[in-house]
Amino acid sequence: MGRAASGSKPVGIEDVARAAGVSITTVSHAMNGRGHVSVKTRERVREVAASLGYAPNRIASALRSQRSHIIGFVSDSIATTPYAGRVVFGAQDAAAARGQLLVVVNSNSDSAIETAQISALMAQQVDAVIYARMFHRDSDTPAQLRSVPTVLIDTVDTAGVIPSVVPDEQQIARLATQTLLDAGHTRIAHLTVATPGPAVDGRIEGYIATMTDAGLEPVVVAPPGIGNATAGREAFAQLAASGGETPTAVFCFNDPMAMGVYQAAIRAGIGIPDDLSVIGVDDFLPVAAELLPGLTTIALPHYEMGVWAIDTALAMLDGARAADAHVESRIAGRLVERGSVAPLA
Repeated sequence: MGRAASGSKPVGIEDVARAAGVSITTVSHAMNGRGHVSVKTRERVREVAASLGYAPNRIASALRSQRSHIIGFVSDSIATTPYAGRVVFGAQDAAAARGQLLVVVNSNSDSAIETAQISALMAQQVDAVIYARMFHRDSDTPAQLRSVPTVLIDTVDTAGVIPSVVPDEQQIARLATQTLLDAGHTRIAHLTVATPGPAVDGRIEGYIATMTDAGLEPVVVAPPGIGNATAGREAFAQLAASGGETPTAVFCFNDPMAMGVYQAAIRAGIGIPDDLSVIGVDDFLPVAAELLPGLTTIALPHYEMGVWAIDTALAMLDGARAADAHVESRIAGRLVERGSVAPLA
């Protein structure tokens, strides 16, 4: 509830309904992101509400619905790093559009801090919790989350109970490899790391499948370590020393590895993309947009995963999620074309 002007009576939901020419129920649904209200009507109602200075009374709403309209978002380091920050943006935008307050906490990968943060969120009577990892990997879900509707991002519940959303790693690899094939390349190597995990394994599988479907020999180079520029330089060196046919294109596990390939190529006098086409994964802007030439890459669906998580949490609260719904959902990556892939001369 708000006030139209100093000293006037509070603006109520009936005032918004009258001004917008809709029912009180429609105003309630539009403000809270509930019910079957068209986007046009919802936007008009919210514009009218804002012009009148109306704000829903969250306490009264919570008493009526037995909900706090607060969703907790627990992450290891997403909120304090640029890598996957769009997950938070997606969740925030979706929560706000649906009349929910998103409370974000960051554990910096400290299990004790994480436990305390989850306890604090539970004490605030959050309706649901989004539990997010910074990158796609297997991890244990805190036992505390078994007592509240929970959705996982970038990790999967080993018990097969809690719904989760992850990137479609095989689709991402297929798209990257097919992009190089469509440019006429047939000697394409995949540069990755020898650290098993859902992202590494899925991208290798997608690359090999696409090359095999095209009747081509896959070449995977996987030095030890993590997917950073050092690994990219090492993979490039191993590829050069292998003695096989020189590839005309490389598909890198991620953008930092692609940056390492750029560095190694410059030292070797190899031009990108004239001599070597390069494609990465992430669309990590501090890397992909700043390299010269700009890196063509597959954008991970971070924003979309954040939106999906909020929608799924609310569907669980409303009892609208089907009992046979997929526990693990996958969202496709998107090609971002810049300047690092050229047609084979």
